[in-house]
Amino acid sequence: MREITASGQTVEEAVQSALEQLNTTRDHVEIDIIDEGKKGLLGVFGSKRAVVKVKLTKNQIQQAEKYLTEVVNNMQVHAEVTTAVEENHVTFDLSGEKIALLIGKRGQTLNALQYLVHLAINKDGKEFYTVTVDAEGYRSRRKETLETLAAKMADKATRMNKKVALEPMPAYERKVIHSALQDNKQVSTYSDGVEPHRHIVIKP
Repeated sequence: MREITASGQTVEEAVQSALEQLNTTRDHVEIDIIDEGKKGLLGVFGSKRAVVKVKLTKNQIQQAEKYLTEVVNNMQVHAEVTTAVEENHVTFDLSGEKIALLIGKRGQTLNALQYLVHLAINKDGKEFYTVTVDAEGYRSRRKETLETLAAKMADKATRMNKKVALEPMPAYERKVIHSALQDNKQVSTYSDGVEPHRHIVIKP
């Protein structure tokens, strides 16, 4: 992390000088005023220059992207990472060869990567971000699969007039099932069990 000590006639001038040397803008730095300086008599005699210390702050998103790339490389997979930011939500999309290795069975590897990146991006940054790690559109395909499954199982619960328990799923997948069935007047849904075995029950 780079930091620079700069001086100027005023604090503002000293900060400006440091920003130019670091080639950055005010929203990417921390400013520490060491000496506010003083004008002196007639602006000349006994005047003292202002001194500031300016430090580049960490870019959380870039750091998280770098971390994800390193983890993927350590898995012996070469993948491109595309990053999209929408307010405080960051989506990292992976593409490349051997992408199935990064997805894993029913997205388990992808979910583990997402969890790690979520921890990494929020480790000691100022902002809090939510994270999605996707791989070549897997998340939207999985969402469609889950919605189809929800409709099929709701049908089964109604037809047999008894509860149907689905397999354990991560929280965001359970949310897809709940949402898919929230307007279905014939069934209700609730989560049961303890992580990582928490699952959805569809009840007539």
